[in-house]
Amino acid sequence: MEVNLISDTITKPSTAMLEAMQQARVGDDVFKDDPTVNQLEETLADYFGMEAALFFPSGTMANQTAIKIHTQPGEQLICDHYSHVFNYEGGGVSFNSGVSCKLLEGDQGRITARQIEPAIHSPEFYHSPPTRLVCLENTTNKGGGAFYDFEEIKKIRALCDQHELGLHLDGARLWNALVETQESPLDYGKQFDTISVCFSKGLGCPVGSALVGSKELMNKALRIRKVFGGGMRQSGYLAAAALFALEHHFSDLKKDHIKAKALESALKKCSFVSEVVPVHTNILIFSLAEELNAQQFVQDMAARKIRLLSLGEGKIRLVTHRDYTDEQHHYFLEILKQFYS
Repeated sequence: MEVNLISDTITKPSTAMLEAMQQARVGDDVFKDDPTVNQLEETLADYFGMEAALFFPSGTMANQTAIKIHTQPGEQLICDHYSHVFNYEGGGVSFNSGVSCKLLEGDQGRITARQIEPAIHSPEFYHSPPTRLVCLENTTNKGGGAFYDFEEIKKIRALCDQHELGLHLDGARLWNALVETQESPLDYGKQFDTISVCFSKGLGCPVGSALVGSKELMNKALRIRKVFGGGMRQSGYLAAAALFALEHHFSDLKKDHIKAKALESALKKCSFVSEVVPVHTNILIFSLAEELNAQQFVQDMAARKIRLLSLGEGKIRLVTHRDYTDEQHHYFLEILKQFYS
């Protein structure tokens, strides 16, 4: 038995999803002539109560497109120091948009309006880059799957309105936050100018993300997607997987959260663990006791056919997902009981 918990991106389409993909009606999406892609984009726009959506091959491209349409070179965005757009998108903020990042140290990747306000540069102060955009991430990746209190999001929206700033949500795992909090996606659509969502993580699709916003912004995004090389032809096969996942896989995310919390409880009882970051959804980050080497621990686990991810600085991450079965879960729990005993 092999247990892979390095990420929820390792999920594979179910047989039913593959059948839905095979039966998809397709066209050429570069000409906006793929009926299944068009259906997905309309579904997402309605889901968030926004005007339009655009399908992308990756979440990184969707985020980078959002930053590009909100900013001009020499300007600045504000985000948490753990944010995906800063840490894990290849330096695209500077490379693609010529924009700098003002990094704030929040709580598990979540920043507050009180933190953001003093970080905003006045447009009249020409010695500093003018602030144009605030980027939030929900749930947080490097922050351990934490989600925002919605009241704080509303405070940040009010602050952005006051200073005429754009507000973008990296919602790659927004589905996890929604299923955990039971909040309305329509409320999110009212607060953000743009929202990116990903289908190839917890929802189990092979490929695909989307950006949602106003018609004006999505028209701009269409051009940027072309420049970035993100135009796809018969991408309705991928859009069909996303539509299937929204209908059939969304509620299953709660199972991943329950397993992650069970692993949190187990790890807290392990003598070789010094700290477990509070678990909110499906991401779990823990630190080993000082005398232990994290890389060696990962190798020892791999020898037992359990794959985890070392984050450096003694931290290890695991992510539960729909392909992590009950049988694998019980096996991992037993290994934790035995390990270093």
